[in-house]
Amino acid sequence: MRATGLYFLFGIMLSALFQRYVPQDLITKVFGGNEAWGVLMAATIGVPLYACGGGTIPLLQEWLMRGMSPGSAAAFMLTGPATKITNLGALKIAMGWRRFVWYILFVMLFSILCGIAVNLAV
Repeated sequence: MRATGLYFLFGIMLSALFQRYVPQDLITKVFGGNEAWGVLMAATIGVPLYACGGGTIPLLQEWLMRGMSPGSAAAFMLTGPATKITNLGALKIAMGWRRFVWYILFVMLFSILCGIAVNLAV
């Protein structure tokens, strides 16, 4: 509870804010459908927005109810844990800049491809 409680509450707060102030057609337009654009946007947003799995579940639940595609949700959840700030700091120190950049590119590409595959399977 101590480790993830704050992040979970943050996720609930973001979910409530999105539900109240973001129109449903905007979520559907940005993340919806079986388009690669929605998957790319979700993977990109997953990098800075991800706090923890428990905190993003209410947010993703709200987005899925508003029209986000399952592939976009998968891409968001793949990029988030792989690019947490603590993980990135350790990786940069251990691998150096060049491999660090390759890591980020690989994570983005892998999550986008997985998101597109999920959309095609659904």
